[in-house]
Amino acid sequence: MRVPKTYVRRLLTGTAVMLLVLAGAPAALTQSEAIATAAVATADRAVTYAENDRVPQGAAWTQHYFPSSDGSDVELHADVLLPEGLAAGEQVPVILSVGAYFGHSGQQALENHAHTGPSNRFNDLIEGTDLFNRGYAFVMVDLRGFGGSTGCLDFMGPGEQADVQAAIDWAASQPWSTGAVGMYGKSYDAITGLVGNNLDQDALKAVVAQEPIWDLHRSVWSNGVPRSTIVDVSRTYNEIAILPQLPDDDERYRTNAAYEQVNPLCLPLNSLGYQDADPGSEFWQFRNLAERAKGTDTPLLFTQGFLDWKAEAEAVEEFLANHQGPQRGWLGPWEHYRGNDRTADGKLEMGRDGWFDEVISFYDQHLKGIEPTVDYPAYVVQDSTGAWRAQDTWPVVEYSPTIALGGGSYLDDGLPADPATEAPNRFFIWSEPLGQPVRITGTPQVSLNTEGHGNVMVELYDVAPDGSAVAFNRQVAVVKPGTTSFDLRSTDWTLQAGHALAVEIGTIQPSLAPDNDWIDTPSLERITVSDGRLDLALVDPANDTVIPGDRAPWLDIYRQAYTEQLSPNTPSFTLPTGDR
Repeated sequence: MRVPKTYVRRLLTGTAVMLLVLAGAPAALTQSEAIATAAVATADRAVTYAENDRVPQGAAWTQHYFPSSDGSDVELHADVLLPEGLAAGEQVPVILSVGAYFGHSGQQALENHAHTGPSNRFNDLIEGTDLFNRGYAFVMVDLRGFGGSTGCLDFMGPGEQADVQAAIDWAASQPWSTGAVGMYGKSYDAITGLVGNNLDQDALKAVVAQEPIWDLHRSVWSNGVPRSTIVDVSRTYNEIAILPQLPDDDERYRTNAAYEQVNPLCLPLNSLGYQDADPGSEFWQFRNLAERAKGTDTPLLFTQGFLDWKAEAEAVEEFLANHQGPQRGWLGPWEHYRGNDRTADGKLEMGRDGWFDEVISFYDQHLKGIEPTVDYPAYVVQDSTGAWRAQDTWPVVEYSPTIALGGGSYLDDGLPADPATEAPNRFFIWSEPLGQPVRITGTPQVSLNTEGHGNVMVELYDVAPDGSAVAFNRQVAVVKPGTTSFDLRSTDWTLQAGHALAVEIGTIQPSLAPDNDWIDTPSLERITVSDGRLDLALVDPANDTVIPGDRAPWLDIYRQAYTEQLSPNTPSFTLPTGDR
């Protein structure tokens, strides 16, 4: 008996929501009394591991305050980790991370530390690269509203962008700095790396960004349909901003951390902007990092999971096209992971070893001028078969067909449909079975001529000869009479010989993340679709340059959760393959 897809997705949803609630509920946790037995750093008093066990071994910790760059009274806080024993007058390049997660009491919730100290958020980078022995400083800067910085939080907005600029300039100008800065981060602090690139600061020599959001509007609003992130993102960061800090932190740090308590408008103002549905508004245009990347050239090394639901593969291709500098990427079928993350039983979440070796080689090249001793591919990509390949750019496109989808109609009722039967709220268009494998890559685009007002979901399925189908791409939009065109999510999915591509068009069926978390209002109208078109980027997998690497564990979890039985319809189009 096959478990219905909607049931499996709800099981995953329950787990995801529970984790979000736990991570975003600091009020329910208790902060143990800090015991001021460990030394606390100041700007002039460096502290080592021997004096405070929260300081990484081999580092000397100091704390600093400096103004943001927007002319406001915002004061930013930085934890600086220098190589222990760095001689007076000696200079080192700086790895900089700017974000929301560096508060001394915890990253997203209180962590019950016995005493204060620098965040351990990127101790994996420090240990994995042997950062201090290799002659680097590591600097963590709290964005406005977080940790020891003042100001109202401003996710990706002009205030935060001014903070990133100030952090780069400050790190480059310190007497122990060579003036060369590289940024590092994952998720939020990967986003600030993209911001750093867009600011085009001379001191910024390289950016490493793991699983960033490339355009905040597309992550919150899907072509007019809001996601739960319209509430969850602002709520999560509002809660982090009001985390109490530790009693043995210095008075300046604790006073700055309490900024929201004496400025009560900070939190509601942060939530208000997300309600703006207009992607062309000033609020959202400032946060469209893909658009703002035009003409930038900071060397970039990034990761992108095609099955990531926290930072979906949206606008990544646009950012890469607009960015003119050197690019390196790890892309594949994984969730929201770091390049070095492992499962509980030790398997690499991305399936490929050597993340930190490549990262430090990247920094050595661009911050120290040391040529790599390994010829790293520009892009390493794992597709839906679990196989890895190397290529010079992404996506590589061999042919770009426009598929005529014809038409049909559906009732926009927002109700679930039995995958094994016909339903009035969706219809399918089928390809002929493939004579040989073909890969769908890049960012598919759909265009629908419609009558009626409502919502639409377009979903792509990889259908095996026995009718088992994996939903591998989906996107939604608001439709009205006329033509509606929109991007699906970026992908890299191989259809095997004998398989077919099925395109589902219909209402937004109910579910939550990690499947979908759209907050839609069904119109209860019948939507008629005519002249539908699907633009695809295709490539023949036989031309791959195969490289070593294991299958990402998430790929099998995803396939199990997203496989269902479909009853094939009469094919109406043929996908071109290598032999056309």
